[in-house]
Amino acid sequence: MRESIVPMINVVFLLLIFFLMTAQITPPDPFDITPPESTAETPAEGQHILYISADGNLVYGDLKDDDVFAGFATLGENEPLLIRADKAVDASRIASLLPRLAAAGVRNVKLISSSR
Repeated sequence: MRESIVPMINVVFLLLIFFLMTAQITPPDPFDITPPESTAETPAEGQHILYISADGNLVYGDLKDDDVFAGFATLGENEPLLIRADKAVDASRIASLLPRLAAAGVRNVKLISSSR
């Protein structure tokens, strides 16, 4: 008598559904970004990301340019804000954003980079 493989297929199918339902899928970046390289051993972690394009455009969630600063009101006091800037963005541009971020209530800022 042959064993049926239907129960095994059912289990595999249920596991597939479970993993698809519980996986956290990140949305795509709003534009192409090539992050700067660094030798940092620990990657920056967080859920709130401010994107800065090579042209200097800002995107945070659905907000763009100067509207992004209003979006930081929902950010918790100790929650980090990750900055994902293109490597073509001048450091002075990022530095000029820091006082505006502080005025918007952001206290913890981390820069995302790619490791070598």
